[in-house]
Amino acid sequence: MKDKHARPFVAATFAMTVDGKITTKNLTPVDFTSREDKLHLFRQRALADAVLIGHTSLKRDNVRLSLPAELQQARIRRKQTPAPLRVIVSNKGRIDSELKIFQSASSPILVFSTMQMPRKTQAALGKKAILHLAESDDVDLGEMLRILRSQYRVRKVACEGGPTLFRSLLERGLVDQLNLTIAPYMFGGTKAPTLTGLSKEFLPASVHCRLIDMRIVGEECFLTYRIKHRRRWNQTAPGDADAARVRPRSLDK
Repeated sequence: MKDKHARPFVAATFAMTVDGKITTKNLTPVDFTSREDKLHLFRQRALADAVLIGHTSLKRDNVRLSLPAELQQARIRRKQTPAPLRVIVSNKGRIDSELKIFQSASSPILVFSTMQMPRKTQAALGKKAILHLAESDDVDLGEMLRILRSQYRVRKVACEGGPTLFRSLLERGLVDQLNLTIAPYMFGGTKAPTLTGLSKEFLPASVHCRLIDMRIVGEECFLTYRIKHRRRWNQTAPGDADAARVRPRSLDK
């Protein structure tokens, strides 16, 4: 509990199809939700002090992570900054400095990466963002959240993907809430990722999702779950003794 209070509250927001897919097998951007869902995403972003995204998702969607003017004004009335901090996570740090996010001055940008980031990229991004580069091979997500809390006074983080980053946060017990929109489509295919990606191995500990809110707008269902991280599973099939000791996969590179 002490560690939990040392970091911000983390709320993840996703949309998925009825068969549990967040995109198609081609992994290309696909617009399958309504205008209401897009507004829902903006509202969740507006409630946070920082919005978090993995580099793979950022590169694929090429988003600015900004807010509409009316939500900026609502934040100002709440005595917040016009827009939340924008936080990018990448282990290898091969980030294109020409992405749209770096062309927008809506709020400061923080990049959490490692010394694997090429020097040329460090020089380019250093002019547009604040870099936090670790000596390790992977970004320590728990430490990243503690830095956001202690150095930037972030109390709430809005995580917007991708699935690998979300999975990595879950595996470390770092997610508190899931906002999930279910859209009336089916994408199918074993190569189409779910909320937690494509891997067959998942979570050395159980995660319980407690439904705290539900509403239906048109053909979409909007669900809010409070996440409770529990002890490790203590039942394994014969010959699967190592299943409870699966190492967490690294996040988006």
